[in-house]
Amino acid sequence: MKIEDGSVVSPKGFLADGVHAGLRYTKNDLGVIYSEVPANCAAVYTQSHFQAAPLKVTQESIATEDLLQAIVVNSANANACTGEQGLLDAYEMREKCAELFQIDKHLVAVASTGVIGEFLKMDKIRNGISQLSPTPSKESAVAFQQAILTTDLVMKTSCYKVEIDGKPVVIGGAAKGSGMIHPNMATMLSFITTDACIDSSSLQSLLSDVTDKTYNQITVDGDTSTNDMVLVMANGKADNHPLNEQHPQWGEFKKAFQLVSEELAKQIAKDGEGATKLIEVEVTGAKTKHEANVVAKKIVGSSLVKTAVYGADANWGRIICAVGYSEASVDPEDIDIYLGDICLFTNNRPQAFSEELASDYLKKEQVNITVHLGVGEESGKAWGCDLTYDYVKINASYRT
Repeated sequence: MKIEDGSVVSPKGFLADGVHAGLRYTKNDLGVIYSEVPANCAAVYTQSHFQAAPLKVTQESIATEDLLQAIVVNSANANACTGEQGLLDAYEMREKCAELFQIDKHLVAVASTGVIGEFLKMDKIRNGISQLSPTPSKESAVAFQQAILTTDLVMKTSCYKVEIDGKPVVIGGAAKGSGMIHPNMATMLSFITTDACIDSSSLQSLLSDVTDKTYNQITVDGDTSTNDMVLVMANGKADNHPLNEQHPQWGEFKKAFQLVSEELAKQIAKDGEGATKLIEVEVTGAKTKHEANVVAKKIVGSSLVKTAVYGADANWGRIICAVGYSEASVDPEDIDIYLGDICLFTNNRPQAFSEELASDYLKKEQVNITVHLGVGEESGKAWGCDLTYDYVKINASYRT
């Protein structure tokens, strides 16, 4: 069941807060998620060769005993490509947060997002951490959600509840991401909390699997960030029997977990810098699930497809081109292309369709493209957004 006003503090035992530390002009820029007890955890990270300092510190924390109790996050500055000083600053963020909650430092994860190649203003970070006072209130969750944004226009949240062993289990999530989105693991930043009782190994396996179907299937601009990370904490407060793949209700928990992740991923794609539309591509009739996902992401990531959608031009030739260079198995004689319910191409032949109706469809807030490859039974989806003039404006002056 979807919880409409849910957040990262909806699961039992989780608190949050966000404050304005002065890293940005006026908006919140420093936040924290805190669990009343140490929580089992899992994470996935960017595959970039230039992993930011916070990711290295977080990986070290988790490696200690697969437990986390707090996540401290700053926006405005990515603390990436900042050398030894950047690493020291990330360690200090971890230590100051641990001191605030009087917990071991390895129970703290660190995340940062913003401009690459600039040092953190640690005097403001220190003061900001001292001001954090997390609560389980809706207002505190919103304060955290605001604190992690950069060029985002909207906050991204999702929350679902599922009954496990007769106990209500809640999964809540918050994410940020608008530009530099072409994940090869996750997304910009995503944080998921749950009161489920589940061991870290099972949680990691679940996250890795779901990531490939959700976060890794979105793209805004084809660029993978130095700071991409998804973190999950499960504190066991729901008091269900331990979850793993042998649990009779594992499938129900996995479905709810995937719904949270998929909603967050789609919200990121929809809020792409300068975007006006969400694009969903579904590929069917593929030889393998992997090839279906690859083709879907190639289509939604094509600059030519993205600009055609922005211009409300039903130029299906651009879709064909993206399929053609995907290196997936394809039968050119048995490909179908649909724009919503409008058939554009089938049996290797263009179809007569109303350009006016197709253009009207492309002016909607969500555009669905379906491609049938005709070589198998597998399917996959990917999400992205249109490419607009505003994307260029935003990124031409990102630092200024």
